[in-house]
Amino acid sequence: MDAPAEADTGHAETTLWTSGFRWYFTGTSVSLLGTAMAPVALAFSVLEHSSSVYDLGWVLAARSIPLVAFLLVGGAVADRFPRSTVLKLSNLGAASTQGVVAFLLLSGRYSLMLIIALEFLNGSLTAFTQPAMRGIIPQLVAKAQMRRANSLVASSKNAITILGPTAAGITVATVGGGWAIALDSASYLLAAFFISRIRLTEEIARSSRSVLSDVREGWSEFRSIPWVWSVVASLAVTNLLKTGIWVVLGPAIAITTIGAASWGGVLSARAVGLLVMGLVMYRLTVRRLLGTGQLFFALGCLPLIALGVGANALWLFIAAFMAGIGSGMFGPAWETSLQEHVPNNVLSRVTSYDDLFSYVTVPIGMMCAAPAGAIFGNEQVALVGGILFLAAALLPLLSRSVYNLRHG
Repeated sequence: MDAPAEADTGHAETTLWTSGFRWYFTGTSVSLLGTAMAPVALAFSVLEHSSSVYDLGWVLAARSIPLVAFLLVGGAVADRFPRSTVLKLSNLGAASTQGVVAFLLLSGRYSLMLIIALEFLNGSLTAFTQPAMRGIIPQLVAKAQMRRANSLVASSKNAITILGPTAAGITVATVGGGWAIALDSASYLLAAFFISRIRLTEEIARSSRSVLSDVREGWSEFRSIPWVWSVVASLAVTNLLKTGIWVVLGPAIAITTIGAASWGGVLSARAVGLLVMGLVMYRLTVRRLLGTGQLFFALGCLPLIALGVGANALWLFIAAFMAGIGSGMFGPAWETSLQEHVPNNVLSRVTSYDDLFSYVTVPIGMMCAAPAGAIFGNEQVALVGGILFLAAALLPLLSRSVYNLRHG
């Protein structure tokens, strides 16, 4: 691992805060707030009007399925058209869909099928938002500032992941689910306004080929870069293990060992680790950024192993905090490596494949965790899962293309 270089100068910070990045950072933060609020607001709103868990399942599935199904198309569109335009239109569309849902709920015209259709459209729009967000930073800031930009965006996202559901829950409790959805709609509308202020100096040449051809080209680019697909393969495995064990088996283990209240504290400890490392990454410069990030990411095995060995609350707090530190290092390292070393005209397509393969295993992990725990025991599954997580996280470091990839 290379030693950190000296902190950047004040002039470098000024270069980062260009008007384009300021509008992007503000707009995406507001948009992410709406995205973080939506599942909680929807859940309570549907249950408030139908009292049916089955209805809720259909609504949430209608929102999440197109997010995965249209990711590759979203990446092709973000590489074909100005990304600021894609972000503006997708946020306007999301504001419209959520606005109609809020109207249906507030006016007493609840219709399950109509809400399912609107949430399907909302999820489809989000599939266009994510690739554009991940591809636009190299068009807004200088190469030397990408790490700083990504650390700021990651810190904002981590904070919003904590605050968004809380804000939605408070809104539902005080004024009702319909108004929570209305606030969600307003956040997307405000984000579209901020994004509309961005003026890109570097535009991508518009492709004359079909979207399907662009998707195929993105696949060719993705599989031609060894360090990209090796890290994504690692993420597919670690996400399967982490979500299945941490989200499904974690509460079941914790309730018999440390209690529900302490488990909430453990989750908060991980969030604190994420935020702390996000701030550190703003100042830290590492030459082998991706390799270092991958090494830190392996710390995610600690809370799984701690669950498996029946650790007490204190050790679980520490393990979760260290896992947050690891993820907080890996996130900006991964984004910066992609933005520096993948050509910008295919960046959104490559990141859409990253999202697709990294997260398609999440529902598999959630579905398999409980049966595995019933057969082998929850603690044994957690322990073995933690060991497998460690192996999967470290395996990409055997590739020189990962370890030797240099930053700056």
